[in-house]
Order: sequence, then C-alpha cells, then structure tokens
Amino acid sequence: MTDRTPPVLGTLETALYAEDLDAATAFWRDVMGLAPFQAVPGRHVFFRVTPSQVLLVFNPAATEQPPKPGARLPVPPHGARGPGHFCLAVDPGHLDAWRRHLTGHGIAIEADFSWPNGARSIYLRDPAGNSIELADPAIWR
Repeated sequence: MTDRTPPVLGTLETALYAEDLDAATAFWRDVMGLAPFQAVPGRHVFFRVTPSQVLLVFNPAATEQPPKPGARLPVPPHGARGPGHFCLAVDPGHLDAWRRHLTGHGIAIEADFSWPNGARSIYLRDPAGNSIELADPAIWR
C-alpha cells in the first residue's frame, strides 16, 4: 500500500441539472456562447467550455435512474435537485462587457462585487435556477 496520492490533471467536466433542457440549451448556447456538442432529448446536453473542459447539463429525472441491464455505458445514477453552482473563469478586463451582454439579454445580475483580494465576481441564475458565477481567476490567489 502506498500513502502517496496519485496526481490529477484538473477538472474535466462539471455537471448541472435542469428539467427543461431546451431552456438550458438556449441559455448556454445563445447567451453564454458555449457550443453544444452532444444531446439526448429529455436526458442531457453537453457543452464545450474549453478544448479540454465540458459542462454537462442533465435532466435529473432521467439520470437518477440506474442503467438498464447490459447497458453499453453503465454510468451510475446521479442527479441533484435545487440550485447548484458553476463558475466560469473570465478575464477581469471583460467582466464589464459580460455584465452589459447579460443585461442586454434580460439576465438579472444577482451580485457583482470584489473579493477582499480585489478580484471580482458577477453572479446570475440560469433558467433552472442554478447560481452561475463569472469570476476573475485571481479570486483563488
């Protein structure tokens, strides 16, 4: 047995849950500018964030069910109810442009403030009620 933890490369995917996948698709594609690359109606839609990072939006009613016997991809059941949280790293010089872009699309800004270290975050809600943050990556420095 080893007491050394093997290394990780980083975050590959993040999941949010939404019952209305059409509204989620419209928001993440048309407002947030993420490209959908895979969808199964009523189950999920996946978006490319960066070449190596994806946002998975699942309908919890579909993914809470265990896979059928003999499923080709036996992904264990998962799902969440209620608002989750997702944060996108944004160049701090673009946060004002993001604020204008969002309000121009009728998206309410829930909070816009600077952290004690001076880094700034903008918070909003997606159509499913998830808390979405756009932040200067320096919030964690």
